[in-house]
Amino acid sequence: MDTLISLMTADFVGKPAWLWLSFLAIVFILLAFDLGVLNKGEKELGIAESLKLSAFYIAVAIVFGGWIWYSMGPESSLQYFTGYAIEKALSIDNVFVISLIFGYFAIPRAYQYRALVWGIIAVLVLRGIMIGVGAALVQEYDWILLLFGAFLIGTGIKMLIVKEGDADVSKNPVVRLLSRFLRVTPQLHGQRFFVRQPHPVTGKLVLWVTPLFLALVVINIADLVFAVDSVPAIFAITTDTYIVFTANIMAILGLRALYFALAAMVHRFEYLKYALALVLVFIGGKIFWNYFYGKLDPAISLGVTLAMIGGGIVFSLWKTRQVAAGAHNSGADTPGAQTPGAQIPGAH
Repeated sequence: MDTLISLMTADFVGKPAWLWLSFLAIVFILLAFDLGVLNKGEKELGIAESLKLSAFYIAVAIVFGGWIWYSMGPESSLQYFTGYAIEKALSIDNVFVISLIFGYFAIPRAYQYRALVWGIIAVLVLRGIMIGVGAALVQEYDWILLLFGAFLIGTGIKMLIVKEGDADVSKNPVVRLLSRFLRVTPQLHGQRFFVRQPHPVTGKLVLWVTPLFLALVVINIADLVFAVDSVPAIFAITTDTYIVFTANIMAILGLRALYFALAAMVHRFEYLKYALALVLVFIGGKIFWNYFYGKLDPAISLGVTLAMIGGGIVFSLWKTRQVAAGAHNSGADTPGAQTPGAQIPGAH
C-alpha cells in the first residue's frame, strides 16, 4: 500500500503521477462513452446533436478548469482557459481540411464520427510526444521560447498577408504513398478500417485497408501539421506541461463533437483566420515581453485572446450573413457528406 501511495505521489514532469492518471482516466471515460454509446451503430450525427454534444464537452472543460482554479490557484486556471481558447480557435481551421479529406475519400457522415473519435486516440500519443519534447527543450534552453515567439509572429503575419490556396488532397504525399504500398479496397466496408479479401492474383485471403483507414491516417497527419502552430502558442502562455497537455486535449476532444456543426457552416468563419493571426502575433509578442520586461498578467492574456477570437467570430458571421441566407434558400449540401463507395484513385 505504501508503495502504491509512493508511486501515485511521485513527481512526473512537474506534477504528481495521480494528477496525470486522473486526467487520462477522464479522457478514457469520454472516449469509451463516444465509441460505446454515441457511436453504436451506423447513424449520422446531426447538427443539433453535434451542438448538444459540443456543449457537454465545453462544460467538462470548464469544470476541469474550475478544478484547476481550486487545486492549483487562479493563475494556473487562467493559463488553462487561455490555452484552451487558443487551441479551440486554432482547431476550427482543422475543420475545413478534415471536410476536404472526408470528401476526397467519399466518407459518408454516418462513418465520419468513428474516424474522428479513433483519431483523438492517436492525437493523445502524438501531441503528448510533441509537448514532452517541447517541455524538455524549454526547461533546458529557456531562450528557445524566443524562437517560438518569432515563429508565432511570423506565422501570424503570413496568415494576414498570404492568400490561402485550394488544398488538393489527391496531391498529398501521404495519400500517394499509402495508396501505392497498401492494398486499398476500392469501396467502403461500413465502419471497418481493415477487411480480409481474396488477393487478385493468388486468390488467398489477405488483409486490405479501407478508404476510411486512409482518411484516418491523413487526418492525423494534418493534425500534426496544425500542432506545429498550436503547441508553441500554448507554450507561450505557460511552460507548465500539465496545463499545456490538458488544455490541448480538452480542446481537441470537443472539436470532434463540434465538427459536424462547423462543417456545415465553415464558410461562415471566413474572417476568423485574421483574428487567429492577430492572436498568434499577440502571443508571440507576449513571449518577448515576458522575457525582457516581466510576466504579463494572465488575466490580460485571457481577456485579449477572447476579445480577438470573439470579435473574429462575430465579424465573420456578420459579413457572411447574406451567404448563409443564400445557402439556406438553395439547400446546399453539408461538406464531406459524399456518396459512399466512391472509387479511390490508386486503389489496388
